[in-house]
Amino acid sequence: MASPVPVVAVRGSTGISINLGPPNYDPVTAFQKDDSKACKCMLFSPDSKKFAWANGICVKIVSTATWKVLAEIPRPRVSCLQFSPKGTYLMTWEPCVTTTAGPGGPNLGIYNAENGELVKDFIHKKQTGWEPQWTQDEKLCGRCVNDELLFYEDAKFDTVAHRVREQKVANFALAPGTAPYHVLCYMPGKSGQPSFGRLFQYPKFEPQSSLANKSFFQADRVEMYWNVKATGALLLTSTDVDKTGSSYYGKQTLHFLNTKESALVVLGKEGPIYSVQWSPKGSEFCVCYGFMPAKVTLYNLKVEPVYEFGTGARNAIHYNPSGNMLILGGFGNLNGNVEVWDAPNRKLVAKLEAPDTTLLDWSPDGKHFMTATTAPRLRMGNGFKIWHYSGALMYERPWNKQEELWEVQWQSFPPGLFKEPSISYKQVEGIQPSQPTASKQVYRPPSARGTESKFKLHEEELPHKPGENPLAPTNASKAALKMKKKRENKKAKKAELAAQGESNDTAAPATPAVKEPKPPATNGLASLLPTDAEIDDPEKLKKLKKIKSKLGEIQRLKEQQASGKQLEINQLDKIKKENELLKELKDLAL
Repeated sequence: MASPVPVVAVRGSTGISINLGPPNYDPVTAFQKDDSKACKCMLFSPDSKKFAWANGICVKIVSTATWKVLAEIPRPRVSCLQFSPKGTYLMTWEPCVTTTAGPGGPNLGIYNAENGELVKDFIHKKQTGWEPQWTQDEKLCGRCVNDELLFYEDAKFDTVAHRVREQKVANFALAPGTAPYHVLCYMPGKSGQPSFGRLFQYPKFEPQSSLANKSFFQADRVEMYWNVKATGALLLTSTDVDKTGSSYYGKQTLHFLNTKESALVVLGKEGPIYSVQWSPKGSEFCVCYGFMPAKVTLYNLKVEPVYEFGTGARNAIHYNPSGNMLILGGFGNLNGNVEVWDAPNRKLVAKLEAPDTTLLDWSPDGKHFMTATTAPRLRMGNGFKIWHYSGALMYERPWNKQEELWEVQWQSFPPGLFKEPSISYKQVEGIQPSQPTASKQVYRPPSARGTESKFKLHEEELPHKPGENPLAPTNASKAALKMKKKRENKKAKKAELAAQGESNDTAAPATPAVKEPKPPATNGLASLLPTDAEIDDPEKLKKLKKIKSKLGEIQRLKEQQASGKQLEINQLDKIKKENELLKELKDLAL
């Protein structure tokens, strides 16, 4: 059976439209384009079977098989949508209306996604954390309301099955797996007391029943990430202000918890944490962190670093759905570099540039990804592009200057529907971009033009395994390359002479060899020292030549002294430094 073709939903100032993905990119004519300029949000269901959007009049739900309307929900102020894991329910949120008499009606609704019937509605004032969280089998649903944690079983929202009230819960993350269910909770501490991240098994929420605990101070925000297998979770704590004054970005720490233990994730560089991502395989996670150039490290479930991707201008991590490819990107105030990596083999597949990118997302097929420039972040040059993982541009759709692009979204599919793509390091054939590429040449003054630039802003690290030397070699100068070549030629010549000597051992010379006079040696140590050609480090070579020059001058002074010439005091001082120079020369040779 052939894999389905994912579609792309596009939302902007001209409404909502849907296009086919690679290789056709044609509009889906069966979908009736919504021309409303007030489309605030859109979403595909996780099972790929439904598509919903809010257009300022109502919320529409259509079937992706026929693109026919399944339901219309008359809620004109809806600004957020969320599907349950199986696509059974659609949840909506709209700003809460408050009057002098008190809060208005319910603003969070849970609807049947097949017919749009209201299942239950609630009042939820804040937009942050409004989404009810579900387990994968949709048998357990949880909400956090006013520091209380409420759980509902089997979609019976009229009855609270379990309530966590004794301990104040500011945030929580419900594990995505099936029974037994696990819940990670963030419980802020009072003044002078630590905050806690606690892992519980539902419905045992007593402090002594927690499976793992992690205490910490200084946390204005806490984000939690479960892996797909629900065997481990990451807890990222952030403060808005770093009281030490060392960072403009505040301070972040990363913790790991599972059902048996908790641990601090030790990072190899100071600075903010830009991105944290679990691999879809669930066996490793990747962290981008540190002052620029940022460092990217891959960790296993034992919180051990297994690979360092080096340093560079990066602040984003994106795994493809199958987890065998990884994108490291630098967006926002960075120049839009994109690196595609072969995750299992730790090899770089392709590098490309996508400047002004505000959105990047992998296609469900795992072979293509999309980059977009969207408003209101950037109002100029709006549009989106679809790339092949090998770095080839496959499709480009620029927007008119009078129009704005707000969002581009791939159709969602359940895991395992697409085969894991095989990775080729050869670039496929693509198209040329419509916009000319900006010149990468930096300004250089006339006096420096035509010469090699040796300026380096940062000492960057190359990709390496833990324990290997991470420092990238500096750009070799012409002198260093010349010395390296000279050294290699000398070694080859020695090997050739040795081979000739072995073949001529038994042959007698036709004429007696003329002995050339040996040059006087400065010291027995000199014969053990390396020649200039044997050193390819420019700094080391410079020191070696300087010391040899001084030793040569001392040798001349000693010869003059031996011939009876009266030497000056400073010349005698130079002779006294001979042993010191020889020792320094010997150290350089090691």
